[in-house]
Amino acid sequence: MREAGNIRAVEQLDIDWMGFIFHPPSPRHVFDSTDVETVRRCRRTKVGVFVDADLDAMMATAGRYAFDCVQLHGSESPAICHALRTRGCTVIKAFSVASAADLKRTDDYEGAASLFLFDTKSNVCGGSGQRFDWSLLHNYHGHTPFLLSGGIAPGCVDELLRFRHPMMTGADLNSGFEIAPAVKDTVALAAFVKVLKNAE
Repeated sequence: MREAGNIRAVEQLDIDWMGFIFHPPSPRHVFDSTDVETVRRCRRTKVGVFVDADLDAMMATAGRYAFDCVQLHGSESPAICHALRTRGCTVIKAFSVASAADLKRTDDYEGAASLFLFDTKSNVCGGSGQRFDWSLLHNYHGHTPFLLSGGIAPGCVDELLRFRHPMMTGADLNSGFEIAPAVKDTVALAAFVKVLKNAE
């Protein structure tokens, strides 16, 4: 999220969390012109997304925007995750997945992160729009709950509902619901979320 009007519109939907990306190469990077007060006043759980950022810089940004969580999409170590949690942050650590072997990397982060996020391995900086083979996640036997990400779009709601894993706690809806980078299609989002919530 980035645009004030779109943030306010999405906030009205039956969603749980809202993400804000702070990584300049990303087309969804939050600009300096983003209305800080609109973000701070947002009533949804707010997540600041970073890639190999400096610890103090992440904490400063989290404080400025009143983030509830930080999401780490780089090669951040378990020590960085621990340090953020020690400072009061809920930490989501992202892992790129292309094979079952990629899931083994989570072992070192057990107890360091509050949640994992499994995304599609790609050379693109976020929002590739591609989906990995979700059946690979049946090889995940960790104790940390996870979010499913990567290529989730309006047309795959039935597949998402059929997918089951005891540690899956949510789905990340991003580029598949955009009309432009960082601008969400509120109609498509509302329809998708309604189907998910009704199924619950």
